[in-house]
Amino acid sequence: MSDGATAVLDVKDLKTVFQTGQGKIHAVNSVSFDLKPGELLGVVGESGSGKSVTMMSLIGLLPSPPAYVEGRYVNFDGVDLLKIDEDDLRAVRGASIGFIFQDPMTSLNPVFTVGFQLMEPLRRHMGLSKSAARSRAAELLDLVGIADAHKRLSDYPHQFSGGMRQRVMIAIALACDPKVLIADEPTTALDVTIQAQIIDLMKDLRRKLGMAIVWITHDLGVIAGIADRVMVMYGGQIVEQASVDDLFANPQHPYTRALLETVPNIRGGRAERLRVIDGQPPILLRTPSRCSFEARCTHAFDQCRRTDPARLTVAPGHDVACFWDPATGEPRHE
Repeated sequence: MSDGATAVLDVKDLKTVFQTGQGKIHAVNSVSFDLKPGELLGVVGESGSGKSVTMMSLIGLLPSPPAYVEGRYVNFDGVDLLKIDEDDLRAVRGASIGFIFQDPMTSLNPVFTVGFQLMEPLRRHMGLSKSAARSRAAELLDLVGIADAHKRLSDYPHQFSGGMRQRVMIAIALACDPKVLIADEPTTALDVTIQAQIIDLMKDLRRKLGMAIVWITHDLGVIAGIADRVMVMYGGQIVEQASVDDLFANPQHPYTRALLETVPNIRGGRAERLRVIDGQPPILLRTPSRCSFEARCTHAFDQCRRTDPARLTVAPGHDVACFWDPATGEPRHE
């Protein structure tokens, strides 16, 4: 990570609303964050917390309608992605920002060879000839650890295992040497052994290529081993953000603490009973006017039911959107 470097991605007050038969679903609510060159930012939270929708909103991957995206700005490498047209956004999405989807079984087109799917972005965005694109595609398969790369270009997705399909998805995302790679739960559909291989591969690629990575997951164990900084999301908002060491050593938000308590922990050879977070994430039919975690929180005050807390800096590089102070057990504000 480049300490003190200008952010390659800077997001301010991002909002995403889905128009549905129930009414408007406020899926992302005033999300602001940045990403430094070479940094790995972990984004964690339960399903429905807004992680994937936030990242897909940045680069126009949501159909409109029903999704409507707005914000103050999404500044990527000096360009506001909210103000450019679809053709320009498609060029950024294909060449400068790579996206790895969470299910390799359905993300690859079954009727085209892996080689065709790798060569398409190379020819479209980089202008390579067919032969040059094929050579580069083979290099990419080799880079992600697929043997007999030239031969495998002629194979179809069903001829690859789940772990190999995910490697192909990573190769496609890396095809145009992106500055930012967004990985949306890239190991969720894989068994534990293959998950470990994919994580090691991503660590190695990050070290070799120096790109910034956003890693979306619900698995705090994964984040502990790979992230520089962690962003915890709930109810379409960032509720806590800190370096990975600070977050695990001194979590400030009750939701973060509850997530950490759901991680399996074995002490003295005995497995402790896992805790659960009672209740379900909210379906936000209106912009939050109170803390979205209040109904599930064991530390909620009256203030939490009246006001949506703003993010407060509690230590350098560590901020939290919560009225409760874990050091005192009292409200931070009156």
